[in-house]
Amino acid sequence: MTPVIRDATPEDAAQIAAIYAPVVRDTVISFEISPPSDTEIAQRIIDTLKTFPWLVAADGGVITGYAYASQHRTRAAYRWSVDVTVYMHPDYHRRGIASALYRHLFTILAEQNYHAAFSGITLPNAGSVGLHETLGFEPVGIYREVGFKMGSWQDVGWWRKPLRTSRAGNDEPVPYPALKTV
Repeated sequence: MTPVIRDATPEDAAQIAAIYAPVVRDTVISFEISPPSDTEIAQRIIDTLKTFPWLVAADGGVITGYAYASQHRTRAAYRWSVDVTVYMHPDYHRRGIASALYRHLFTILAEQNYHAAFSGITLPNAGSVGLHETLGFEPVGIYREVGFKMGSWQDVGWWRKPLRTSRAGNDEPVPYPALKTV
């Protein structure tokens, strides 16, 4: 069965937290130190959906993965850029679900008038680099020793994907909920 991609809800928080917790606890992929609680994830979903999409892939009642966008930086000139991320349940890796989540996310972000998406990847991470480059991301640089986790300094590579091709001034970004009212 192909998972259904839909908006996340606070009710998905426990399954999302279960996917994310081992990434936080056991790897350097996330720079969080302690896994967030179900309640914290629920609040993050609520807060994110006020402006950006947060999507899940659901196979029946099982969340197989999720992807969302967030603000790239706070200064006004950055407002057409977003950061994106995707996480998968380990039982659903390499099935094309992460790509499907990201493609759906990019379509929405372009409709919101965002110009480019950025993704930070703790290095080395060949799987994540491969996924992002397959989807059209290009490397833009590396922050060397930018985070300290699991007893050592970690590098983060940054990748960029164009969402809209216009180089002229863009229309203002549209909050995600406003797209649903059109």
